[in-house]
Amino acid sequence: MHFMKGLLAAALLMPVLVSAEEIGQVSTVFKMVGPNDRIVVEAFDDPKVDGVTCYLSRAKTGGVRGGLGLAEDRAEASIACRQVGPIRFKETLKDGDEVFKERTSLVFKTMQVVRFFDKKRNALVYLVYSDRVIEGSPQNAVTAIPILPWTTAPAP
Repeated sequence: MHFMKGLLAAALLMPVLVSAEEIGQVSTVFKMVGPNDRIVVEAFDDPKVDGVTCYLSRAKTGGVRGGLGLAEDRAEASIACRQVGPIRFKETLKDGDEVFKERTSLVFKTMQVVRFFDKKRNALVYLVYSDRVIEGSPQNAVTAIPILPWTTAPAP
């Protein structure tokens, strides 16, 4: 019984991460066997901030290894986050909170998005980067959203 309570407590303490929804993709390299290499555009909503959606574009390796999930995807990614509704904080934010994380190789490499709050400029800042157990990559991309009042246009 204590073991189950411990597992439940650990699950509740883990960060809330979201999965991305694929918006679209384009092929970049034709592969005779397996899927083509491609660039994928995905979207995800910030799990702790209502009214924010981030769009991520990144390369996915195709071929037999890519089709089986054994290939290592490149570290490059691009991000654009936008206010899509009234911004409401569901809980207190911490700088460097992990918002999104996905494995980009079989074991050792991940791509992640973290959030910062720029209090001086009243803006949310999102950073995407790739890391690896042994050696990470300095390649990254950043986007910022000024927190503005949300108004709705009157119906025509």
